[in-house]
Parts: sequence; structure tokens; C-alpha cells
Amino acid sequence: MQVITIGKRLVPAEQIAFIEAFDPASNPEFRPDRDFKGRVVLLNRDTVLTEMTPQDFAAAHNMRLLADDNIAVGQAIAFRVETFTPTETFQPSKAYLTRLKWRDHDGNEQSKLLVTPPEAVVAELSLRRTESAPRSKRSPRRPARRRGSPKVDAVRS
Repeated sequence: MQVITIGKRLVPAEQIAFIEAFDPASNPEFRPDRDFKGRVVLLNRDTVLTEMTPQDFAAAHNMRLLADDNIAVGQAIAFRVETFTPTETFQPSKAYLTRLKWRDHDGNEQSKLLVTPPEAVVAELSLRRTESAPRSKRSPRRPARRRGSPKVDAVRS
């Protein structure tokens, strides 16, 4: 199990759903003493702030980056991808195209809307799986059996 240290917190990599950019202006009352650049979102939607950007975090911890959304997705999560269409009751301000879904440890469905086209998300997640899948190791070839000396062969015949 890979454990990632984020500040004082130790987080198993299997618990990380994604990392997104952190915008301190989104909550003007929050005035941290450190320069947080990323927000690590866990399976159950709990968050941990980090001083690393999503790009840096992805590179450091072998995660896949969805550049259009500026998020990095965890390697151990079984994501599902759906197309997103706004409804009459939900008209987001961004032109979202994709809903990324996963289940937390309690079996509850969680999701994240993305502007990245669904086909690109599927391709990136598929690439992630093939790169991280363990490669089968071929067993070493057995050396050819040595034949005995001509005298031994003559005795055996």
C-alpha cells in the first residue's frame, strides 16, 4: 500500500479520488498561513489541501492528468464515465460534458463534472489502467540439458 504524506496527514493512495486546483479566492474568509495550490478529494469527498499543483501532485504520485479540467485522477479507483446533459432544474455555468462517477467505502455514489469530453476521459482512464497493470513475467528458459561425456553415453547405450 502506498501512503502519501500531505502536510501532517498520511493518506493511502487508494483513498484519493482526484486532485483539483485550489482557489483561495473562492472562500475569502479562509486565510491560511501556507500557499495551498491543490485540493485532494478523497473517496468520501473529504478534502485535504496541499501546496502542490494538480500537475505536480500527478507527476510525483503517478496519477493521470485531465488537462482540460486541471485535475489528476487516482490510480486505484474504479471510475465510471457518463455523458452529461444539463436539465431544466440544473443549468451549470460551465459547459460540462462528462460526469466522472465512483463509489465510496459505504457504497454511496460520488461524482465530479468535467469539461473534458467523455471519450477523452475514457481514453485517459484506459491508458492509466494499461500502464499500471503488472506485466506478466516470463519464466526464464531452462538451459538445454547437458549431455554427458561420450564415455557415459557409450555406457548408457
